[in-house]
Order: sequence, then C-alpha cells, then structure tokens
Amino acid sequence: MGFAINRRHFTLTALMGATGTAMATSPKRLLVVGDSISAEYGLTRGSGWVQLLQQKIQQENRPWSVVNASISGDTTSGGRSRLPALLKAHQPALVVIELGGNDALRGLPLDMTADNLQHMIDAARQIGAQVLLVGMQVPPNYGPDYSRQFSQMYQRLAQKNKTRLLPFFFKGLARSEEHTSELQSLAYLVCRLLLEKK
Repeated sequence: MGFAINRRHFTLTALMGATGTAMATSPKRLLVVGDSISAEYGLTRGSGWVQLLQQKIQQENRPWSVVNASISGDTTSGGRSRLPALLKAHQPALVVIELGGNDALRGLPLDMTADNLQHMIDAARQIGAQVLLVGMQVPPNYGPDYSRQFSQMYQRLAQKNKTRLLPFFFKGLARSEEHTSELQSLAYLVCRLLLEKK
C-alpha cells in the first residue's frame, strides 16, 4: 500500500488532528529501527525527525513514547539481529522499519535484503505490533534497472504483508536546520500512517 507525499499539504496541526483519537489511549511505545536517516547523522543533536516526533508528543501530552533504536550505517542484517531483543525490551505497539539503503551501498543481494525485512515484519507482527515500512532509494549511478528493482522490493513486501509503506520521504531533503519544520511534518506523517485504520 503506497502513499504519495506532498509536504505542502501536511501541517503539524492537521496531522495531530488525524491522530488525536487514536493517540488518546493508554501509553504505548513506537519503536524506530533505522540507519543514519533516523539516527540524526549529520544533523544537530535533537533535530532529527525521531526526536522531533517525541518532543511534539510530549508538548501535546500524548500518551506515546518513542524509542529510537537506529544506528548509522546499519543494514537489514543488523536490524534483523537486533530486533528480537528490542521487541522483548520495549513491547512496542508500532514499529517503523527504515533500513535497506546501506545494503544497496554495500552491494548486498536484493533477495537477502528482502528476506531480512520480511523477518523483521514477521517478528513485529508476532507480538501484535503494527508495522510501517519506509522505502529507500539508491543513487542514480546504480542504473535504472537496479533502482527499479530496489524500489519494487519494498512495494512487494508491503503488498504481501498488507502493511503500510511510506516511499522514501527524505528525497531532496537537505541535512540542515532550515528544514526542521519539514522534518516535524514528516515525523507526524509517519505517525498518521501508522495509526490510520487500514
């Protein structure tokens, strides 16, 4: 299930309104398992989308806690090996999987990446957590065929598992403080997609 994103049409107020009812329940955890995109690499500490999401939740007194288990440079193999312990420790209701870009940069087989992501989706589902899969993109020098196959891998996984898919939402987003508001809006788009009824 794909979602086309136009940042101009999403504001924090609108996104909070969309999640307000669902988030007004007992405290739950949102677990983010990602790489440098979610680990604030190259950004001022506290300005990444995951931290901004937690800050806004606290400002709005929303009963959610965000656990950022992202590691710069991580691959799907690393995420797969770490996830069982993370699920056991945090018992999340929502899991964001933002991995795969480093697999491509290292030239790892697509089948292996897909298998690792599938394993992570299965593990999260086994404890009753919702899953949001964040699609990745590869540099254009990898060629159009590989780029297409890489993108389609996320689409197939989302369709197969009937889980939510967010296309690569940091495309063209510079790593600077000028884009803090956009990062905030994108953070709440993640939350909205997770909490919408399927």
